[in-house]
Amino acid sequence: MKVEIWSDIVCPFCYIGKRKFEKAVEGFEGRDKSEIVWRSFQLDPEMEYVPGQSVHEYLGKRKGTSAAEGKKMNDTMAGIAKEVGLEYNFDKAVINNTLNAHRLLHLAKEKGLQNETKERLFAAYYTEGKNVGDIDTLVQLGEEIGLDGAEVKQTLESEAFVKEVQLDQYEAQKIGARGVPFFVFNDKYAVSGAQPTELFSEVLHKVWEEEKPALTSQEGEGFCTIDGVC
Repeated sequence: MKVEIWSDIVCPFCYIGKRKFEKAVEGFEGRDKSEIVWRSFQLDPEMEYVPGQSVHEYLGKRKGTSAAEGKKMNDTMAGIAKEVGLEYNFDKAVINNTLNAHRLLHLAKEKGLQNETKERLFAAYYTEGKNVGDIDTLVQLGEEIGLDGAEVKQTLESEAFVKEVQLDQYEAQKIGARGVPFFVFNDKYAVSGAQPTELFSEVLHKVWEEEKPALTSQEGEGFCTIDGVC
């Protein structure tokens, strides 16, 4: 089974959705035969880094309101995150363009460390207040999860994976994903948003049952039945 997940690092529901989905996977019988691929989706691809700008100010501007209202919205989101065991520290979050972070995820995919990288980026941004748009910070984070720091730095100082990020964004538009998180199962079923774990479990089970090969049986001689007849 293949599960593709479009998300952005600075999408608070994306981290929450990741936790709810992971909870469903824990009890899923086909988890060892499932491939999870993180796809890029930038909510604000034109964002320019403004030193000192708080995430409350940024959200307020995006919503056409004040920084105070932005803080209220973020406080509400932090409460929702806490329900699934996540700590959101919006007061020290550093808002920046996520292109470099998505490029790092594409590099990590080639190394078989994409899911670990996604988790590390989320924690760095939401809990630790790290600047996930800064190359040196991304080098450090990459090294922490087992990537080669020199390779990460060389990659991010080039134009590597820019087209891959753009292609992911284009494919999201093609399949009708106007927001994230957006989960696609075997190119057939889609789930939009940080849905309840029970819904993810239901979809996983449905797709898994459809994947199982049909078992055909040819009756004949030379076998015993459960009632003892041979």
